[in-house]
This record gives sequence, structure tokens and C-alpha cells, in this order.
Amino acid sequence: MIEKVNISEKLSLFHDHWSPKIVGEINDAHVKLTKLKGEFIWHHHDNEDEMFLVIKGKLLMKLKDRDLAINEGEFVIIPKGVDHLPIAEEEVHLLLLEPKTTLNTGNVESERTHRQLENI
Repeated sequence: MIEKVNISEKLSLFHDHWSPKIVGEINDAHVKLTKLKGEFIWHHHDNEDEMFLVIKGKLLMKLKDRDLAINEGEFVIIPKGVDHLPIAEEEVHLLLLEPKTTLNTGNVESERTHRQLENI
């Protein structure tokens, strides 16, 4: 069944940080929404590229060789194998597009690892 998705409505359904929610599927990829606040962990994904689209706020994406500031309405694609560290000084709302096999913490297992994501 074809349905439209209201991003603001979906974001209002949760308040936790660093816990992506699935809101759609495209081919072999998930469309996810998440809220971030604070610093995540350095990690990379061996086999998956990731797209981070900032819906609200400002995301700092630290890379080994530089820092990128991603503002509302901007996105960045992190290629597989690239170490990165997302940081949100204030709450950030993100739309993620990534293969279904993508584990949020990539090559690092931690208390922030989410193997089973909620569909909302």
C-alpha cells in the first residue's frame, strides 16, 4: 500500500536519542529518522555508505582529516570504510538513508548498538 509519510509527525512519536526508527524502505535500504544529542562514538561501516540529512539543528561530523558542519536542509554521504564521529551540541533531527544491513555503531559494539530497530 502506498502511503505518504509526515516527517514532523513521525519525529513527534519518540524522544530518545541515538535510536534510529524505520519509517520506510527503498529497494534494499531503510529510510530512518533519529534524534541526536551529545557525542556518539568513532566508527565506520565496512560495507555500507550512509546519508545523513539534517531536518532540524546542526550536526558536526568529525572525520579523521577534518570536521564538517551540516546545517538544516543539508546532507552528507559517508562512504563505507570512513571513520566518523557524529556530534550534536543541541538536539538534531536526522533522516538517514542506508542499506538494511547497516548497524548504527558499525564496526564498534557498545551500549548504543541497536540490532532491532522499531518501525514507526
